[in-house]
This record gives sequence, structure tokens and C-alpha cells, in this order.
Amino acid sequence: MAKYKPYCYAQGQLIPVMFSRQIQPGTFEFTLNHLIDHELDLTCFDSRFTNDETGAPAFDPRILLKIIRFAYSRGITSSRKIARCCEENVVFMALSANSRPHFTTISDFISSMDKEAITIFREVLLLCDEMGLIGKEMFAIDGCKPPSNAAKEWSGTKADFKKKAAKMEKAIESMVKNHHVSDRNQGEGAQTGRDEQYVATLRNRLTKIRKWLNGNDDKPGKTGKPRKSNITDNDSAKMKTSKGVIQGYDGVTAVDGKHQIIVHAEAFGQGQEHDLLEPMIDGTRENFQAIGKEENIFAETKLAADSGFHSGKNMEMLSEQEIDAYVADTGFRKRDPRFADVDRYKERTRKERARRSGHTRLFTIEDFTFADDLSYCLCPAGKRLYRSGGNVVTKGLRSVRFKGPKSACLPCALRSQCLRHPERTEIRQVASFQGRTEKAKDSCIEKMKRKIDSAAAGRAMYAMRLAIAEPPFAHICRVMRLNRFTLRGRDKVNSQWNLFCIVHNLKKIHRYGEGFA
Repeated sequence: MAKYKPYCYAQGQLIPVMFSRQIQPGTFEFTLNHLIDHELDLTCFDSRFTNDETGAPAFDPRILLKIIRFAYSRGITSSRKIARCCEENVVFMALSANSRPHFTTISDFISSMDKEAITIFREVLLLCDEMGLIGKEMFAIDGCKPPSNAAKEWSGTKADFKKKAAKMEKAIESMVKNHHVSDRNQGEGAQTGRDEQYVATLRNRLTKIRKWLNGNDDKPGKTGKPRKSNITDNDSAKMKTSKGVIQGYDGVTAVDGKHQIIVHAEAFGQGQEHDLLEPMIDGTRENFQAIGKEENIFAETKLAADSGFHSGKNMEMLSEQEIDAYVADTGFRKRDPRFADVDRYKERTRKERARRSGHTRLFTIEDFTFADDLSYCLCPAGKRLYRSGGNVVTKGLRSVRFKGPKSACLPCALRSQCLRHPERTEIRQVASFQGRTEKAKDSCIEKMKRKIDSAAAGRAMYAMRLAIAEPPFAHICRVMRLNRFTLRGRDKVNSQWNLFCIVHNLKKIHRYGEGFA
């Protein structure tokens, strides 16, 4: 039988280490070390310190930037873990020159970089442009929604928080009464101790709610109803994602098509993206102006964005600024002839879902039969609905409306399949749409639809969006595991999102940059 030399990983060794030899050429840490020492202008940090004549020397920002970015590239965002790596990991020790900053120093440095983060981002963007990594042919704008350092259980309106506070007060009052009864009956001490601890927890939460109620108001919504606030981080928002509902921020990026270099990044505390297209365009334009390149980058560069950014206001803005944009609407796939037979699969899926759940779908406009002269229509039960209005314009669409008589609708056996709320809705109303008005046909929305639907240019250009915008999110959130914001407040979260994107761009320089690839 073969013999092998014994070995054991659970051992230590005192060895002499030359830190400069631990940063090997061809590695990301070598690229990071070289760029920060020789390429990036970090004088923006000098104004933070006033210790020229008095005061203790500060840690060099270059050292802190090296270890923070290298830690982010390994998926490490905790300041305590970064500080521990600087004491235990040889590469971290080499990058930090064995300076071993305390975790509070690292944390304060990261959380106070809201002004310097965009400056560093632009410095890296300038490097990418000088290396020829930015094609400037097409930018794609998209967003991802990582959770933040806030609990969604603490979200709601002022009315919700008042109800929650009232429930806590009742619970505290009830438990205190039970304590008095237990004291008289000489109850068990262990249970009483747990109850007292829970009462103390409820009182702390109640104090937290009251403090927030006294110092904050509801966020105004577009429809007049208040938007939900958050006691832990009021700048964050409750968002619906593919993983469920989270409390977080929408990290939006503008990505170049050549090497997926991120040319602008910003974090927003709102789930809907309709209002985010214009600030992203303005931010991208300002970045290229700041690095001394194009005055108006969108004069020659195309722009692509998904249906989340589609709105009438945005289409008008793109038209006014003369940007060659491709922004899909929510129904662009329904108009695509390649998806013409998708309804038969939907119908099969709908029937299977209805069979499992026991619920049937409501009747749609396709289930009604209209007369040739549009004087009446027949419902699925065979009853007549009479014309109640002609040439009605709804959102640019001309329509003829019909409604059923009470004598036919009230006793109908199919009310549960016809009406969404049969208990309070008396009759069914339908509309037959006759096309768009001449004014609506020339609107910016219709022009964008025709542009997207053109097979030669529109669909081909928009198809590039997925391959441009999505890979950076996969790289940041999955490969580097930077899938959560650890700070609170929009300014701090925005600076952290910029740091995430800076690391992504530095990885691109390491992989494709001249002299590093």
C-alpha cells in the first residue's frame, strides 16, 4: 500500500513576509494597488483633515480604499470582518502595509464618503475611457433592488403606527394586570420574568414609535394617499421583487454596451422607476462633462430602457432632448408577431390553474358579441346590453360604451363570473374600442411604439438591452455577493452603491485594460 507524508492544516507557522512580494502581477489586488497609487487623483480627501500642525496623523485614504475595495471584491462588507482580515490575511496585510485600522475607522470612512464617492467614480470612469473600454454606442439603463439595513415590519403610514402603538399599549396593560394577579396567587417566577422582559421590549418599541410620530409626517403619494414610511430608515421603500416584498433601495445603473462599464450609478428610495429615467440621463451626461469628454454624450449615443421607465412624461422628455432612445412599453411583446401564438399557452395554463384553485376567470371583452352597427351587444348569458355613449375618448382611444339593464343583470345566474364585486355592483358595462384619435396617433408614446415595433431597427436595438444592462447586476449581486446595503439613509446608501459599481469597473479594467489584461 502506498505511503504518503502526513500533513495537518490545523497548525501555524512564523515566517518572514515581504509585503510587496505578496501582491503578485496579474492578480486583481495588483491592479487595485497600482491604480490607486499611480492613476487615481485622491486629493478630494485632503479637505477632510485639519491636522497639518496639530492632531494625530490620519490613515492614508489610499490604504483604506485598497482594503475596502478588495474586501468588496470578495463579498466582505462588514467593517469588523475587514478589520479582522487586516490582522489575519496576508493579502490584506500587504495592501494595508500592516497598518491594521480599527473597524470603527473603516466604518466611519465608508459611511462618510457621500461626497467623495462620485469623484472616485468619475476618476475610474476617466481611466476606462482612456483605455478604450467605453464604446459610447449604446447605454442601457436598468435597476436592481437589494434589501437595505431596515426592517419592513417597521413600515407603514402614521395611521398604521398609531394602531400598532395602541395594540402595544393594550398588550402591556393586559400583561401588567396578569402580573398583579400572579403576584397575589404567588405564580411561577420564571414565567413572570419572561413576561417582564417582554413588557420591557414592548415599552422600548412603543417609545420608538412615539418618537417617530412626534417628529415625522406621512410621505405624500402621487394619488393623494400617503406612501408608507419606515421608522428604521425613512429614505428606504417597500418594494416588490421576484424574491418577495423587501425593504430596500432601487440601485439604478447606466451601462455601456462595449464591456458593460457602468457610466453612472445612483440609488433611489422608491420602487417605481417612472421618475428615475431623467435623473439617470442627467447624471450620465454630467459624469462625461466632469471628466472633460463629451458635452452631450447622448448626441451620438443610443439609449435603451425597459418598460419600467416607460411613461408619457419620459417619452416627451426624450423627444425634447432629441435622444435616440428605445424604451419598451408593457404591451410590446403582444404586438410582436413572434409571440402571436402565445395566447394558446396562456389559455392552457389558465384552465389548469382554474381547475386546481376551483375559481373561474371573469368574462372579458372577447366574450361579448357586438352588432355590426354597434347599436347593442350580447353578453355570454345571451342578454342585450344597450348603447350608452358613442365617440367616447379614453386615454386617446375612441370607444362605444354599452351597459346592461337592471332587469337583465340583477337576476342573472352568471353574475359571479361577470362582475368583480357582484354584491355591490348592479350592472355590467363594456366598451368597444374603435382605434386611436388622430391626436393620440402622433403622441410621443405612439411614436415610441412604432419605433420599437420596427423589425429592422427597433426590435434589434432593444434586444441588445438585456445583454448590456443585466450582466453587471449578476456580477455585483451574485459573483461578488454584494447583494445587500449595510448603511442607512439615501446619501450613505448611494455612496455604497457607487463603491459597489466602482469595484465592478475596476474588475473590468483588470480583465480588459491595457497593461493589466
